[in-house]
Amino acid sequence: MGLLRLALTFLLGPPVFLAAALCAGAAVAAQQGRTSLRWDILAHFAPVWFAGALGAALVALIAFRGLSRWLILAMGLVGIVAAGSLMAPEFTRTTGPQAASDAAGQLKVIQFNVWSRNSEPEATVDWIAAQHPDIVVLEETTPDFRRLVEARTGWRSACRDCEVMIYSRLPIAKGYLGAGPAVGPLAHAVFKDAQGAFDVAGIHDAWPTDGAGADQQRQEARLARVIAELPRDRTIVTGDFNSTPWSFSRRSWDKAFGLVRRDRALFSWPAGVITARRIRVPFPILPIDHVYAGPGWATVSVTSGPKLGSDHYPVVAILAPAAPR
Repeated sequence: MGLLRLALTFLLGPPVFLAAALCAGAAVAAQQGRTSLRWDILAHFAPVWFAGALGAALVALIAFRGLSRWLILAMGLVGIVAAGSLMAPEFTRTTGPQAASDAAGQLKVIQFNVWSRNSEPEATVDWIAAQHPDIVVLEETTPDFRRLVEARTGWRSACRDCEVMIYSRLPIAKGYLGAGPAVGPLAHAVFKDAQGAFDVAGIHDAWPTDGAGADQQRQEARLARVIAELPRDRTIVTGDFNSTPWSFSRRSWDKAFGLVRRDRALFSWPAGVITARRIRVPFPILPIDHVYAGPGWATVSVTSGPKLGSDHYPVVAILAPAAPR
């Protein structure tokens, strides 16, 4: 047994220590995201650094003895604390007023980046229609996908061929904002229900790596200006933000929008095969699709849907009118 443990330490010790050091270093460096968009990219992957540091620490406890164990445990602990500090605010913040599952006046919203290379468009549209949503916000739609939605559901939108589409069974009072290519896709429409008119905006942001982070920041700033012009009490904003809740950028824009983000650590990307190399990921690792709503809405539930030929999972949000304050 002693020889076996010695062999494990010799063979596994260096790579496990390296993994612990990498995760700890990345999590510590991510703290610089408070002042740097480049370093903030590391903050998006906080769960990866946390899991890697925790895994290395557990391996050290089980397989190693002596100095190797304590060095790896120390490095793992640094990673756990640093990554955990990035993630903790997401689990302690408010997600706004809550409503019971039988609350009156419920509104069902589906948000889904359907992916321009969706491998199951018919199944995707069938699933969306079967949910009987009131509002559907779709990103990365193609002309063929849009025609398929319209043919199978009869839904229409204020915009016929926008990349971000907002469909609804409710009457459309007015819509769409233009979306210049230099800023990115943004859609807006106004609907009416029993409570009156309310605004819905859909967004598809660039990755935080695009343009050294500047592209996404321009899109977020434009969205903040749009939200500022809307009656916030019943405004709903949803989409693919390509931004996780543990990044300092996301936290900053959460405050700037003046709306409450209703999802909490809802992992939505990737789903299945991603990248040109056809890499398969068994479970999502980044929560990058979000739902915001004004104080006039209470949250019944926010959940993810099934895998449907896209590289994202859909998000299903059920809202209800908030109780009078």
